[in-house]
This record gives sequence, C-alpha cells and structure tokens, in this order.
Amino acid sequence: MKSAYELAMSRLEQSEPSRLLTEEQKAAIAEIDSEYDAKVAEKKIFLESEITKLHGDPLAAESLRKQLASELASIEEKREKRKQAVRES
Repeated sequence: MKSAYELAMSRLEQSEPSRLLTEEQKAAIAEIDSEYDAKVAEKKIFLESEITKLHGDPLAAESLRKQLASELASIEEKREKRKQAVRES
C-alpha cells in the first residue's frame, strides 16, 4: 500500500514528467549556486558588521535586519529564476 506522499508523487509525475538534467545544466546550476552563495555571504557580512556598529540604536539595527532579509529574499528569487532558465534550456 502506498503512502499519501507516494501517491501524490506518482500523480505529479504523470501530470509533469521530470526531466533529467544534462551534465552542462548541472554544472551551470552549480555555478549559479556558487555565485549566489557568495552574494549572500557578502550581504550578510556587510550588513551584520553595520548592525554591530549600531549597538546603541535598536531601531536602526532592526531596520538593517529588515533590509538584510529583503535583500536575501531578492537574491534567492534571482537565483531561482536563473536556475529555472537553465532547467528549461
């Protein structure tokens, strides 16, 4: 007897068959991940150092934390768009 997860996955496979990625696509996706991991690290280091400089101002620190979260979400969105473009090529 199949679990609900297995049934859902088999239905999904029927409606949208998975495509195998070529080695070039895998390499391109790995390169995109590497590039965007570096961007994420750069933003975190910069904004977290700015936050530590504001140890006396919690409102400004909170503002920078929100900015960091927003920028990280934007970076992740761009990463996924580029990866999807590679998958579709």
